Amino acid sequence: MKPSSPQPSSPPPDAPRQDITRILLAVLAVALLIFASLWVLQPFLGASVWATMVVVATWPLMESLQARLWGRRGLATSVMVLGLLLLLFVPLSIALSTVVTHADQVMAWAPKLLDAQIPEPPAWLASLPVIGENLAAFWHKVAQEGLSSLLAMIKPYVGSSLKWTAAQAGNLGMIGLQFLLTVAIAAILYSEGESAVLHVRRFARRLAGEQGDAVITLAGQAIRGVALGIVVTALVQTALGGLGLWISGVPFAGLLCAVMLMACLAQIGPALVLAPAVAWLFWSGDNVWATVLLVWTLLVTTLDNFLRPWLIKKGADLPLLLIFAGVIGGLLAFGLVGLFIGPVVLAVTYTLLEAWVSEGLPAKAQAVRERATQATPARPASAGRRAPRN
Repeated sequence: MKPSSPQPSSPPPDAPRQDITRILLAVLAVALLIFASLWVLQPFLGASVWATMVVVATWPLMESLQARLWGRRGLATSVMVLGLLLLLFVPLSIALSTVVTHADQVMAWAPKLLDAQIPEPPAWLASLPVIGENLAAFWHKVAQEGLSSLLAMIKPYVGSSLKWTAAQAGNLGMIGLQFLLTVAIAAILYSEGESAVLHVRRFARRLAGEQGDAVITLAGQAIRGVALGIVVTALVQTALGGLGLWISGVPFAGLLCAVMLMACLAQIGPALVLAPAVAWLFWSGDNVWATVLLVWTLLVTTLDNFLRPWLIKKGADLPLLLIFAGVIGGLLAFGLVGLFIGPVVLAVTYTLLEAWVSEGLPAKAQAVRERATQATPARPASAGRRAPRN
């Protein structure tokens, strides 16, 4: 008689319950640690996000600069930090302080425009191609009804823009401190960028494998595309518009440039500032400079239709509609930093969704291609010879 083989012992009935409890407690502990860490780092989150966006957008420039400075990362980091202070944060700080300082003056000056008289449009305006008749008709309407109708249309935008700027500015001392903190974090990221990227990519691979790594690369491309397309276009339009205001002799050119920069970043455009300046010059009787500024306004306003798509496509191979929706939606949802967060979120979602949808398509696409090849007759090799038979 064979000895009976030992039967495997069945697990105790309470083992699954213990595993579920342990997993649940582990998840709660990890969530608590994440929440506590974010709570501790809350004063640095805004500056960290800004520094990350700036460093990712300018990383190719830093690498090129390092190659020209004998491969020394410290020298390249110092030059980049100095460039950030001179080219980005100092002008933005001046713009914010200028807008906040003159906000009350502008709001008090605006009602005086109600009594201003606008002359009739010049005869040559209607002869301009495409837009001449519409501009002349609109100008005639404003001249007949006064500036009250025009101010009624732009007053909500001006008021909301100034309130938004004042809300963003808040305490100028705190803004300056945040800018300095952003520069300090950017300097750390410039010096240790490869290590930070390595940790982020390892985390992404741990979550989603190769797709996670591709998502991190796409996020960097989206940030660079937005930085090139949105920020550079806004700076170019503001510089050109400010040059036109200064040459034509419009007062408060610095204040108007600050408002123009905010409007361009918010995707409103420079016409919000340049169009009233042109109307003011015509109202003042300076028709020559008003005409020059009008032509210059048309050029500067339409510049973004060509420059921005080219720059975005150069930075990231993503649909332009996706980028624009991310820019506008992110700006409304997260404020100024949403210019970068919105496109990144939509780009990552779009890429993951596209990868999931096309996951099973290669085999089907190959089968369709083979059927199409079999259904297509063979083309002759030349006009005088017939195709060889199989």
